[in-house]
Amino acid sequence: MRFSRLPIVYFLLVVGILAAVSTQAARFLVVDEPEKSDAIVVLAGETNFRPARALQLLHQGVAPRVFMDAETRNLIYDTQLIDIAQKYVNGLEEAGRVSVCPIKGFSTKAEADDVSRCLQAMGAHRVLIVTSEFHTRRALMIFRHHLPQYQINVAAARNPAQFGEAWWTNREWAKTTLDEWMKMLWWEAVDRWR
Repeated sequence: MRFSRLPIVYFLLVVGILAAVSTQAARFLVVDEPEKSDAIVVLAGETNFRPARALQLLHQGVAPRVFMDAETRNLIYDTQLIDIAQKYVNGLEEAGRVSVCPIKGFSTKAEADDVSRCLQAMGAHRVLIVTSEFHTRRALMIFRHHLPQYQINVAAARNPAQFGEAWWTNREWAKTTLDEWMKMLWWEAVDRWR
């Protein structure tokens, strides 16, 4: 009986293709396409790189207003996060063009509903979402799905300590990439249809 090497060759070919495709897993998560907008919305969560990127875009004239999302139920020691956000905004040189948008939900999906209330007050039609780069594709999908009345684009706030496209070279990057892929797949398979 002659041993056939064909199954082994096919197996190695499939493994090679999967390895090559997986090197692009992090890159696929990132969408960075800032467009001229009526308002910039900084998604809740990371409080350093996201606001800084939004203010940079404000200075570049991408939009005349910025809304910084802050969760109303979160406490940092004995101070509500929304109060910390308001104090931060009040101290900005651009304070007249920046507002805090109160967020009650803890998911990106719930945040989209809360953001809609802030945007309605100003009559915005074109919205630029600013979020962490690994979160851009999923945030864009969720906001476009939940708020079809707006033209929505997204800008990436980069934090090299948390995420990089060569995800397999850094433990934190690998964890972030895997976590975001799981959330995106859950959105596509379950949450989108609720």
